[in-house]
Amino acid sequence: MHSPERLPELLRGVGMTSQRTRDRMVARLAEQGVVDQRVLDVMACEPRHLFLDEALAHRAYEDTSLPIGHGQTLSQPWMVARMTELVMQEAPGRVLEIGTGSGYQTLILARLVAELWSVERINALHHRAAKRLRLLQAYNVRLRLADGGHGWSEAAPFDVVLLTACAHELPEVLISQLSDGGVMILPLADPGGEQWLTRVRRAGPQYEVQRLEPVRFVPLLQGVIR
Repeated sequence: MHSPERLPELLRGVGMTSQRTRDRMVARLAEQGVVDQRVLDVMACEPRHLFLDEALAHRAYEDTSLPIGHGQTLSQPWMVARMTELVMQEAPGRVLEIGTGSGYQTLILARLVAELWSVERINALHHRAAKRLRLLQAYNVRLRLADGGHGWSEAAPFDVVLLTACAHELPEVLISQLSDGGVMILPLADPGGEQWLTRVRRAGPQYEVQRLEPVRFVPLLQGVIR
C-alpha cells in the first residue's frame, strides 16, 4: 500500500514518470496520426505508471505493451489512443468494455464518455483495477467480474462495445447488446490467424463489418479465474 503522503507524488510522477515524459508520449502519438485532441489531452494528464507494477513504472510512457501478470498486457499507448479515438467517433453516451485488464484503457474512456461498464474475467486484475479507478475518482465506471463473452445484458443497449482481447469469430451476443446503429470495436482474427482491428456497425438485425489495420492482442478467453 502507498502511504497518503506519497500519493500526490505518485499521481504526478517523477523522473521517467513525470509530466514531461507524458508530454513526450503524447507528442509521439500525434506524430503517429492520432488527431482527436480530447484523447491526447486525457492521455497527457492520466498517470499510466500507476497501472503497472512499481518495477515497470519507469517504462510506462514508452511506445510498447507491458506485462501486468496473469498472461495479460497493458497495450501500447498508441493502441489505447487509437481505440479510444474510434470510440469517440461515435459520440457515445454508454460504452461497454470487455477486458478491464489493468484499468488504464478503462480510465481513459471514463474521462471521455458519460457512462462506462467494464467486465474482467481474472479476479486479481479486477480488484487491482477497481482500487486504481477509485483512487483516481473514476466514479462513472461500473465494474464486474465475469466472462466478458456474455457482455452486460441488463445494462444494454450500448452505443459502443470495445473488446481489448482478440476474438476468433464475431461475438454475436455482444453485437445483440448494441443499440441500432451502435458500433463494436475489436481485434478479430482471420482464418490464417492474423489479427485485424475491426469495426462492426449494427443495422437492425444485420451488421456491417469493416477491417481497419493489423494489430496484436492477447486472445479473448472464456470463463472466470477466481
